[in-house]
Amino acid sequence: MNNPTILQCTALTKRFVQGEIDVTVLKGVELNIKAGERVAIMGASGSGKSTLLHLLGGLEQPTSGEVILDGVNLNSISATKLAKLRNQSLGFIYQFHHLLGEFTVLENVAMPLLIGNASIKQAQQQAEQLLVRVGLGHRLLHKPGELSGGERQRAAVARALINRPKCVLADEPTGNLDSKTAEQIYQLMLELNQELQVSFLIVTHDPDLAARMDNVLHMEDGLIVSA
Repeated sequence: MNNPTILQCTALTKRFVQGEIDVTVLKGVELNIKAGERVAIMGASGSGKSTLLHLLGGLEQPTSGEVILDGVNLNSISATKLAKLRNQSLGFIYQFHHLLGEFTVLENVAMPLLIGNASIKQAQQQAEQLLVRVGLGHRLLHKPGELSGGERQRAAVARALINRPKCVLADEPTGNLDSKTAEQIYQLMLELNQELQVSFLIVTHDPDLAARMDNVLHMEDGLIVSA
């Protein structure tokens, strides 16, 4: 695969110090994600998977090392530029959908576009098109509390993809779903990966999901130990 690199990190470390607690969670992680690539990260709880995802997404600062997203070193830009780059180039999916309960599904999915200064009309049109695409065209004006778990997660996938990001970071995206719904979410991510050439980096405990990725990485004690 000669696709360009979209997301990479070099010698990435993360140390948490609080009082007498001193824990190094990441110990020099190296990672390279190419355009359109699907990568799973597996490992026991506490191995550093979620922390790695937070650093790659610019949600936390590393203790040392670099994260480069779409050619930009996240350590070298201002908080404002980081927020803009994150909004444009990354999508996030979590085990729990993190939709805002007071807004409709349409408003939730349109929100990243509005944050990026799109007009309300444009944002809602694009959100509606994508919600139809993920099978939620009949749920546009419902609040998240009125949806099933699978519907909420499909809405979360739509929100992650609304800006056509270069890469989606997903933390246990099917971990809270029954097997049938999990399969539907996987098929949706696969279709959108192929259609839009979005890269996916998925933290998962599900070996079936991991086995369907292009590459499976294993984390152990703060390091990627095998590929």
